[in-house]
Amino acid sequence: MKLLRNIKKIAVGISGGVDSAVAALTLKRKGYEVIGIFMKNWDLTDETGLCSVYTDLNDAIYVCEKIGIPFYEVNFVKQYWNYVFNELLQDYEIGLTPNPDILCNKNIKFNFFHDYAFKKLGCDAIATGHYAQTSFGENLEECSLTGAKLLKAYDQNKDQTFFLSQIPQNALRNTIFPLGPFKKEIVRNIANENYLEKVANKKESMGMCFIGNRRFQKFISEYLVTRKGNFIDVDNGKIIGTHSGKHTWTIGQRCNLGGTKKPYYIAKKTDSQDIWIAMGHDHPIFFSNSLTTGIPHWIYQEPDQLKHNRIMECEFRFQHRKPLVKCSILKLNNGGLHIILNNYLRALTPGQYAVLYKDQECLGSARILNAGPSKSCRR
Repeated sequence: MKLLRNIKKIAVGISGGVDSAVAALTLKRKGYEVIGIFMKNWDLTDETGLCSVYTDLNDAIYVCEKIGIPFYEVNFVKQYWNYVFNELLQDYEIGLTPNPDILCNKNIKFNFFHDYAFKKLGCDAIATGHYAQTSFGENLEECSLTGAKLLKAYDQNKDQTFFLSQIPQNALRNTIFPLGPFKKEIVRNIANENYLEKVANKKESMGMCFIGNRRFQKFISEYLVTRKGNFIDVDNGKIIGTHSGKHTWTIGQRCNLGGTKKPYYIAKKTDSQDIWIAMGHDHPIFFSNSLTTGIPHWIYQEPDQLKHNRIMECEFRFQHRKPLVKCSILKLNNGGLHIILNNYLRALTPGQYAVLYKDQECLGSARILNAGPSKSCRR
């Protein structure tokens, strides 16, 4: 295959999983000089939880040896703590629910990793095992002149543009997503056919690796001071129980309170440690069709409609793999967004991201600040 004139050396983020392994293999087969880099972002073990980083490191070494590419390990523990974990703690402390995966991609993989590959290793591009595509694919020469758009993956069930919705443009225009055109089963087949059996059927990582086997409430309480508060029924104002801190709960989550007809769920957090709860998963208070956000990050550029203070029609989601919902967006005077949804959604959660799409393009995202009035306010 004829190589692109300026793209020869590519750094691939090797996680120890099947996706990044096949991404590296695919690029090597096309004739690129491929380097595998394992990012160590966490360094903690204890008697109750074991971070998977050590297993993943060994699997990453195995992958690079099998493929026949150089292996590097880079330590981003300090950067992860400062730019991801500290922000996560600050959000939980004030009652928000952050998304560490989006923060990690924005601040670590497509910032520090990108710079390490270019400045330390002299690479021409980076690549990851994300299921996503760009408007230029591997043709980064042309992309460098005009910028790149982030597009959904061919496999809509595996599409990961949600987690890339804060990716900086300067990194995206230097990034290749080799798995964008593939379905997951094809990726596993490629791994098995190329003697990568150890990772071919490896279980996908879910959630935050550093929690290990510990319950989230126990883990987060090791870093934040316990502040007791009351669970208060939204319908009658009665105190139903107590808890050990609003940082251990998120909107819509079930709270196990015995002796009730139906289970209670977290409805709203207050400025104090008290939490409003509602009986029943489908209580009207959980459902809203509007929200406001902070200042958005536009991956390619701010849409023309919003530049000219016009309403923009697009699609919205705030949870990975949830169906897209049509919406109307208006830019606020403070630079944030007011979003009106065509459908009512459950548990629109402050701290999470409103991720916006137009056809196949992921436009960008903005943090949710407040959900609009619930159904219960409209009765």
